[in-house]
Amino acid sequence: MSRQVVSTTNAPAALGPYSQAIVANGLVFVSGQIPINPASGEIEATDITGQTEQVLKNLEAILVASGSSVANVVKTTCFLDDISDWPAMNDVYARVFHAAPPARSAFE
Repeated sequence: MSRQVVSTTNAPAALGPYSQAIVANGLVFVSGQIPINPASGEIEATDITGQTEQVLKNLEAILVASGSSVANVVKTTCFLDDISDWPAMNDVYARVFHAAPPARSAFE
């Protein structure tokens, strides 16, 4: 099996013994993302809109580093601290995944 580690400074560094992503046999497996701004190393956004925007920027940066893009994403899983944040998260998500959105699960 072909396997390549993906790493970029345009997304938060892995904080443990894992990779930002792995490309295996043409598929990209991206680790879960949190709303850390890679430039500051801090969570700067205080609301779900800003946090979702940062998470999706991080995801996109990793995908680009792998040679892919958000247009190729087939499945996402979203973890919310409070399910009442779902509408605001969904609005940001829809801006990024506007054409042929991937399958998705969302949990509190």
